Amino acid sequence: MINKIPVIIDCDPGHDDAIALLLAFASERLDVKGVTIVGGNQTLEKTLNNALKVLSFADINVPVAKGADKPLMRELIIAPEVHGDSGLDGPCLPESHLKPCDLSAVEFIAKIVKESEEKITLIPTGALTNIAQFLICYPELKNKIERISLMGGACFGGNWTPAAEFNILVDPEAADIVFKSGIPITMSGLDVTHRALIYKEDIERIRAIGGKVAVMVAELLDFFSKFHGQMGFEGSPLHDPCAVAWVIDPTILKTKKLHVDIETKGEHTLGCTVVDYYDVLKKEKNVEVAFDIDRERFVDMLVQAMNNYK
Repeated sequence: MINKIPVIIDCDPGHDDAIALLLAFASERLDVKGVTIVGGNQTLEKTLNNALKVLSFADINVPVAKGADKPLMRELIIAPEVHGDSGLDGPCLPESHLKPCDLSAVEFIAKIVKESEEKITLIPTGALTNIAQFLICYPELKNKIERISLMGGACFGGNWTPAAEFNILVDPEAADIVFKSGIPITMSGLDVTHRALIYKEDIERIRAIGGKVAVMVAELLDFFSKFHGQMGFEGSPLHDPCAVAWVIDPTILKTKKLHVDIETKGEHTLGCTVVDYYDVLKKEKNVEVAFDIDRERFVDMLVQAMNNYK
């Protein structure tokens, strides 16, 4: 019998968030206790609606909790140029029959963590606002978090500014709190996610599975690939599923333990994950930073996950 890993996924769907959710729920390695939502790729109203639609469409019945609609100290940045006006443009999904639970995201995380006999792994794939608020409000529960496997940041360069990746840039103060928390962190940043490319033949492989979920994922990737094609990518980097894939199988990513700080004040570097790659500062190495991925195994994992929805 497989000993499942209890996780909570915190996300802002978003095409790659949606696929990360489906990957997690299809895995026999994970026990997804619930999903919490944050504003990011689109407004909170839209990211919440997207999560409920995707889960409902895939016949997944799980608690979904509404979280922060804006960063701790800033106005929300959204990414309609990447994800469209809905935040999940491409497939036409019916309205959800699911409703969010009565608890806020922070209350929900605290309840699950408090009641669990095992430590919980958090998988945030958006801005870290909900996670930071949880740590601020419930510091006594920090030791019941096994690890945070997040998508965000970069060692070398950004995608929203020259120095910053989108998720960290949206709420750098929240990221600073999380990275300084002392909780073990695995960071799937742009260094690895830009290697997690899905090509046209991979999309067709998923589409050929048939079944409504696989076809919907292929349609999500069709839309996603248009944006990345315009940006000069040969394929679509599937950012958020990397954070899930690492929890399912840590051998799929190559990581290096390094010291990482978050820039919260820089004029040109706000939101930068300052990775001490050469150990210049000789500080405590607080983050497992991912730099490479076995792309073929990653694609196989996604294909198998979509097969599980048939």
